[in-house]
Amino acid sequence: MRTLIIETATAACSVALIEGGEVIADSHLVVGRGHAEQLIPMIAALPGQGRADRILVDCGPGSFTGVRVGLAAARGLAIGWGCKVAGYSSLALIAAQGFAARPGLANLAVILEGGHGEVFMQAFTAPLAEDGPFTSLIPAQAIAALSGRPAIGNGVRHLTAIDPGLDMIDTLPRAADARMLPPAFTALEPRPIYGRAPDAKTLAERGLA
Repeated sequence: MRTLIIETATAACSVALIEGGEVIADSHLVVGRGHAEQLIPMIAALPGQGRADRILVDCGPGSFTGVRVGLAAARGLAIGWGCKVAGYSSLALIAAQGFAARPGLANLAVILEGGHGEVFMQAFTAPLAEDGPFTSLIPAQAIAALSGRPAIGNGVRHLTAIDPGLDMIDTLPRAADARMLPPAFTALEPRPIYGRAPDAKTLAERGLA
């Protein structure tokens, strides 16, 4: 089965085609904003214009706009191709990256940009299991919640600004790394995971459509 991965939940705009656990092709750009302009051309540049038997998309948490762009593209392509779409969490993907980079690690915390001076944080244990739910915290609270764990993600800079001695890796999610996610982490409903109330809501989210 060929799977198209769509990753737009952070400053990265990233896509990949995976088949049999192997990456056929991928593209990864750090765009900050502008995912809507970049995403479809990136998919179209993949082999077969990215057409797949299944689509897997990052549901968040992360950028409200980025998450929505990815989900809208995934749903639209799924209708056009007649294929299934499922989701995964940006936090789980980053955790998988962290454990792959440091195989001897027993646990870690993922720290992602949360906006409004907060970060999204979730702890994981190896090889990949959630160690409690994710929360939205101010950086000082996140440092206290680390309990000695190393941390990874694009929100760690807010923590190192307070304590430069922390064990941190600043990184963004990459679509190609979704091949490392166990099946249990790739079966989410394709809907946004916000972490906080969204700054703006669609008509459907307000119950008006």
